[in-house]
Amino acid sequence: MPAPETPTFRAVMAEITERITTGPWGPGTLLPGEVELAAEFGVSRTTMNRALREVAALGLVTRKRKSGTRVHLAPKRQARFEMPLVRAEIEANGAAYTYRLLAREIAPAPEWLGMRLKIPPNPMLHLICLHLAGDQPFQLEDRWINTKALPQATEQDFTASGPNEWLVATVPFSDVEVSFMAAAAGPQDTAHLNHAPGAPMFCTERVTWWQDQPITHVRLHHAAGYRMTARY
Repeated sequence: MPAPETPTFRAVMAEITERITTGPWGPGTLLPGEVELAAEFGVSRTTMNRALREVAALGLVTRKRKSGTRVHLAPKRQARFEMPLVRAEIEANGAAYTYRLLAREIAPAPEWLGMRLKIPPNPMLHLICLHLAGDQPFQLEDRWINTKALPQATEQDFTASGPNEWLVATVPFSDVEVSFMAAAAGPQDTAHLNHAPGAPMFCTERVTWWQDQPITHVRLHHAAGYRMTARY
């Protein structure tokens, strides 16, 4: 018979999390040592260390070098960011997803963006995209991609699918900053999202970096009635 597969750190992490949230490791429990746990799960100590670090990142345990790993008396919750895909958001609501590329140009980074990203006015790829739920406008995407950090972006025309799907599949991110704001609708929002001129609307701004190098800046303008829900 073939030997059983060695559990991945994700599988180990899931089992440890289950023991903490449903028992038997309640609040305040001191977990067995790393070596002991590695032997129990049949994994290397490196894999066990990774799993415990991930559980600690979730806010469920505290790890101290000489005291071991202990379940929080009142487990903390941390937000875990996963890059959202507008296609998935629309389809999850039962609507058909449609995409349109409205504008594409390579242009120097405008002054405000250079200051925001702390970069010189290098050529950047600027894209304006419209995402629809069925035949209704859902989101207007105004994106800048740093072509110095990601030169292969200039080879993409983005007519068939949006840049966010390509970016998620192409380049990882080490840091992300997300801002939420109210803004007055401009001419593009009036034309494509059916907002009245100057009407308040909900916007999301997101910047991603890879190893201290900015990759992309995007502003997402949402149609009226948009709701964002977060669960922790």
